[in-house]
Amino acid sequence: MKEVTIDNRKVAIVGCGFVGSATAFCLMQSGLFSEMVLIDADHDKAEGEALDIAHGIPFIGHVDIYAGTYDDIVDAAIVIITAGANQKPDETRLDLVHKNVGIFKSIIPEIANRNYQGIVLVVSNPVDILTYVTCKLSNMPEDRVIGSGTVLDTARLKYKLGEHLDVDSKSVHAFIIGEHGDSEIAAWSSANVSGVPLNDFCELRGHFQHEESMERIAEEVKNCAYEIIAKKRATYYGIAMSVRRICEAIVRNERSILPISRMIHGEYGIEGMVLSMPAVLGEEGVQTRVSIALNEDEQKKLKQSADTLASVIKELDLN
Repeated sequence: MKEVTIDNRKVAIVGCGFVGSATAFCLMQSGLFSEMVLIDADHDKAEGEALDIAHGIPFIGHVDIYAGTYDDIVDAAIVIITAGANQKPDETRLDLVHKNVGIFKSIIPEIANRNYQGIVLVVSNPVDILTYVTCKLSNMPEDRVIGSGTVLDTARLKYKLGEHLDVDSKSVHAFIIGEHGDSEIAAWSSANVSGVPLNDFCELRGHFQHEESMERIAEEVKNCAYEIIAKKRATYYGIAMSVRRICEAIVRNERSILPISRMIHGEYGIEGMVLSMPAVLGEEGVQTRVSIALNEDEQKKLKQSADTLASVIKELDLN
């Protein structure tokens, strides 16, 4: 097969629904890419989104954005998969699994059959399971198959803590880990504000009910998506900005540490499962797996989160 040179300034987006189109719009304004191909089962939808976004080129500079086919992905630095059924009110992310695995069975072979050498970024939910499915169906190196993971959940946690402490959320350092979903874990034991342990900083700001506040904030973060979906039927702006952040780390080879969906091998006693955990991310994908310090309770909850996802994966037919 002819060797293809990866174009670091090209991105492909598979799926032009709410999340895919918001992601395209966000990336269009980022300056990261000079070429963007949109792919959708409804080609007219992809063409319409491309045309709509392209009309803003005079305001931000040239980007070649168009509706294409899987043949157009071969030299893209990143293929972003947002295709899938939307989460409905009162529906968990795990409820989507069988519908979206079926969709991925039609998408992933199209990518794999073209000997794609870039990075696949899964955004569709349930993202951890679909990243696992992508690893298995594509046979690509695990470090080049990642998911958006808990990057958005972590941003929500920082936002909530920033509000609680009346401090710039960029000064808050904390992670949501595990499943991007109901079994996610707030890693409180390693949380800090510009190097000051979280509880100490809380007391500096006059907050002393630590356990009560942590439980409330973690619950609010977990339920953010449900609240938004109940009010406007879908979430897409926050995840689009999260995807942009991940793309920045890859395209600029920033070696940023982000909590992405990635394969776990031996960390915290977990083997062969995809979970959202911190990793050093650069132009070749996952460069280093980062094991953050967790207390005994957090490790127990992480193992339970892994077991929850494993029980779902056991029911899947990936042949």
